[in-house]
Amino acid sequence: MISAFLLNGLDRRVSIAIAVLAAIAILVPILNLATAPTSALHVPTYLVTLWGKYFAYALLALALDLVWGYCGILSLGHGAFFALGGYAMGMYLMRQIGTRGVYANPILPDFMVFLNWKELPVTWWGFNWFGYAMLMVLLVPGLLAFVFGWFAFRSRVTGVYLSIITQAMTYALLLAFFRNDMGFGGNNGLTDFKDILGFNIQADTTRAALFAITVGTLILGLLVSAAIVNSKLGKVLIAIRDAESRTRFIGYRVANYKAFVFTVSACMAGIAGALYVPQVGIINPGEFSPANSIEAVIWVAVGGRGTLVGAIVGAVAVNWGKTWFTGAFPEYWLFALGALFVVVTLFLPKGIVGTISGLKFGRSAPASTKPAASATAAE
Repeated sequence: MISAFLLNGLDRRVSIAIAVLAAIAILVPILNLATAPTSALHVPTYLVTLWGKYFAYALLALALDLVWGYCGILSLGHGAFFALGGYAMGMYLMRQIGTRGVYANPILPDFMVFLNWKELPVTWWGFNWFGYAMLMVLLVPGLLAFVFGWFAFRSRVTGVYLSIITQAMTYALLLAFFRNDMGFGGNNGLTDFKDILGFNIQADTTRAALFAITVGTLILGLLVSAAIVNSKLGKVLIAIRDAESRTRFIGYRVANYKAFVFTVSACMAGIAGALYVPQVGIINPGEFSPANSIEAVIWVAVGGRGTLVGAIVGAVAVNWGKTWFTGAFPEYWLFALGALFVVVTLFLPKGIVGTISGLKFGRSAPASTKPAASATAAE
């Protein structure tokens, strides 16, 4: 019944996106594993990993669009939630190395042995269990977002002030995780992962499975986001975005709604980080960089704010462009990214998906108004 309700409530864009993503999740692993490397249809493993990273970024963009596009919360700190989820997954993967590390310590990761740590910190307890690690992937970003939102939204911090505070939060975490005494690998972060759930993390089959899981999770995130924005809750969120003071005046507890959607969004970002780490093979404090959070905002703006599907399109398109551009003109990528944001802001304020939808609506609108115009003329 739940699935039927979700499918009935989906608009055409979301339905098409889900169908395309499902096809990608099935076809890409098949073309990677079941075709010969010499075949024209073969998808190399490096592309599977690369596009898996893109779709993890797409889930982060979707999480950001949920709060920015539908509730008007411009967060410049969602990279922090992404990184925290990634660190939770990285800590689990580090605990799986065991005696296969450089120092062959069955409990302490290599960097702790190198730094002369004598025992495992409390923050690492339990990360040898996958279930506990997945709980932390959700709990740590979610709890941080809830506490942050509880104070910020009840204090009625909005607009550019809220954006600055979120950026300050992720920068503070960046500085904290750079410290060796924090116990998270310092500047080098966590890397040299061996396996996940007993499967070799470098194997083609594992890479293909991680890709399929990432795309499948993105589909689930899209369904959850669509269910939220199409519900009564979603209508309240849009009202808060468009007229927060009026929504508060008619009796809605605006702070509670904003804290809820901000927490849900942070959990989604944490899951995106957890999917990103085993495919990339490293997590370090650089993921907390405010520039990463700003890039995520650009993905959403390019794809189309307030469309859900646009966030996915923007994340994949911009990151594919980044891969190509940094290979062809590495020194000019940041200029190209800035120019792209300026062009989109000036000439495509609704983004790619929003503009295309507007063009379709513009073509169909005159046809739908012709009968009414004719009737008026006849009268």
